[in-house]
Amino acid sequence: MPAEQVETAPVTDAAHRASFFRQSGWLMIATVTGGMFMTAVHLLSKALPVNSYGEFGVFLVVAMFIQGLPFQIVLAQQTAHALALGRGHELSGLIRAVWLGTFVVWLVGALAVLLFQGSILAHLKISDPAALWLALPMLLFTAWVPIFLGILQGQQNFLWMGWSLMSNGVGRVGVALFAVLVLHCHSSAMVAGMLGGLTASLVLAVWPTRSLWLAPAVPFGWSAVLRQAIPLALGFAAYNLLFTADTLLVKWYFTPAIAAFYLSAGTLARASMWLVGPLAAVMFPKLVHAKARAEKTDLLGVVLLGTLIFSAGGATGLWVLGPWVVKFMFTPDYVQAATALLPWYAWAVVPLALGNVLLNNLLAHSYFKVVPALCVLAVGYVVALAQFHATPVMVIKVLGSGNLLLLAVCAYYTWGGKKSKV
Repeated sequence: MPAEQVETAPVTDAAHRASFFRQSGWLMIATVTGGMFMTAVHLLSKALPVNSYGEFGVFLVVAMFIQGLPFQIVLAQQTAHALALGRGHELSGLIRAVWLGTFVVWLVGALAVLLFQGSILAHLKISDPAALWLALPMLLFTAWVPIFLGILQGQQNFLWMGWSLMSNGVGRVGVALFAVLVLHCHSSAMVAGMLGGLTASLVLAVWPTRSLWLAPAVPFGWSAVLRQAIPLALGFAAYNLLFTADTLLVKWYFTPAIAAFYLSAGTLARASMWLVGPLAAVMFPKLVHAKARAEKTDLLGVVLLGTLIFSAGGATGLWVLGPWVVKFMFTPDYVQAATALLPWYAWAVVPLALGNVLLNNLLAHSYFKVVPALCVLAVGYVVALAQFHATPVMVIKVLGSGNLLLLAVCAYYTWGGKKSKV
């Protein structure tokens, strides 16, 4: 498909809903399948020392933080907007600039890590230097995959987006399984699995977007891009901080064993996001496209209701079945500690899922007044975590409180506040 063209979305409400349910259904299947394979990696914790699994948790959380940086949402917004208005050649220049820019930043960071690797290994309590070395290309691909997933999302090419998501999970399990069981590696094996999965995912995301980034590029207006990209970046960075900061803090303040137990509970609780995340992911480019063409859509209510049903159902399931799930996923050492944390954690992420839907809606419509409030909330959340972390349950209570405030702020700007765009 030429870079400046995109399949026009249906304009009737019934057609919009039919397209939405078809695409979100496929993306949900792909996300859950990929997520199940990613969760299956944690079964290997039974073959790892507790400390090695805790070391893997460090790299996992850093990758989650980078993955949560707003590359995907910014590229999705820019792609959907550019294709709706027939500006594909400008988009090509933007994609190349972001691709090169992330590589340059990574290269500087990689050199710093290699220069100070002794201090980093000691401070993070990592005993396997190979894990750190493998983490460097893994983190680069962690930044690149969301860029091209965002392009696919903006194209509304959810078929290839789904295959890319699934390949990440399959590749992660396959490589990690071989490295742990055959090569008898520990944390480095788990990081190698992440690298293998990301490599497969990147290939399946880069290839179907080639018509856009290979197209002849024309100059694009940086000022116009930044006016959209900066508030998008800040808004979703604040959201991502609420999603990941608790695990980093637990690793910092608690013993490796407690951090491993907390990671196991968090991994299972966040699994509900696999069910609800695709709803917001499909909604976002459709709202951007509709806004660019001055079309109306009623997707927000549908997505919000679906998110509430799936997230609350998932939390209830983990509350009831938590002990069995932990026994199946982890060694007996984890059962008592992780089971005690799981109900708290499962319900703490429900308002986060609902807030994510409202935030996607606000930013798709360029209602950027919500962003300063979210930034203040994110800073307050980090301060609260630093002050109130006597026990893992207390950390989760702070997490749940922060997520409730996120939902309240997004709800206010959706229905109560004046929806100014700046």
